[in-house]
Amino acid sequence: MSLKQTLLVYETLDSAYASGETIKQLFAEYPEINVTVQTVKGEKGKTDFIKIVIPGSKGKVNGGEAPTFGIIGRLGGIGARPSRIGLVSDADGAIAAVASALKLAEMQKKGDCLSGDVIVTTHICPDAPTQPHEPVDFMDSPVDILTMNQHEVVPEMEAILSIDTTKGNRVINHKGIAISPTVKEGYILRVSEDLLRIMEMSTGQLPVTFPITTQDITPYGNGLYHINSILQPAVATSAPVVGLAITAQSVVPGCGTGASHEVDIAAAVKFAVEVAKEFTSGTCSFYNREEFELLNKLYGSMKILQTLGKEVVQ
Repeated sequence: MSLKQTLLVYETLDSAYASGETIKQLFAEYPEINVTVQTVKGEKGKTDFIKIVIPGSKGKVNGGEAPTFGIIGRLGGIGARPSRIGLVSDADGAIAAVASALKLAEMQKKGDCLSGDVIVTTHICPDAPTQPHEPVDFMDSPVDILTMNQHEVVPEMEAILSIDTTKGNRVINHKGIAISPTVKEGYILRVSEDLLRIMEMSTGQLPVTFPITTQDITPYGNGLYHINSILQPAVATSAPVVGLAITAQSVVPGCGTGASHEVDIAAAVKFAVEVAKEFTSGTCSFYNREEFELLNKLYGSMKILQTLGKEVVQ
């Protein structure tokens, strides 16, 4: 059960005074968990980047060889003050990521330590700007996507689950959670069978996926439409990335308040924790290595899609 941790993190962040240090205090009673906070200033304000490392019993932090799993909470900001009062819908990604780390920390304290390390990253900004977007306005961020990726995409992450509120669209008409196909080095691969199995198990329902386009996996700033920033981590790593979307049946703006649903966030946390268990123990794969190697042999590298394009790279 992950609802307790979700509610705790939700209430902690639902404040005009929320910060990275606020989150760090949640982990004060877990001495084995390493939490670092770095404040970064941008053209539109500042935000606190958080990195939480939950060491595994056989993980690389302790000199082992078990795989390292990454969870990224993607968002523009947790609040849009002063134009909007309260926690915005866009905050769900940060809540889910931190709650996942808190659940893993509590498990470890009770003797249930994962095999491999888990690294959780996100950022906390209670007064982020907004920006126009179709069909509804997006949350903006005090810093650009490149800066976010520099702080949130950690080289040690061998597979990444990118959690983001994905409600401001008309292509996902489901309230709850959904996963994307796996993205790796510019290729959109087929949906992981292991992740579908885990989603069925953790939700007790049929798995739900959502479509992505080539545009969605290219970097922001190239002038193309993106469903949102859920797959932006994929432009900054060779590790496989899967988007875990917290979704709605209706179109909900990221800057909307009163639009977060605790049970849906908790479902994302539960799924992330179950994936962390299996990936670090070697029983969950994000992609088929042989198929990926054949794709590259037949069609070549697609890493150009991780850049801003030919006009920039030539």
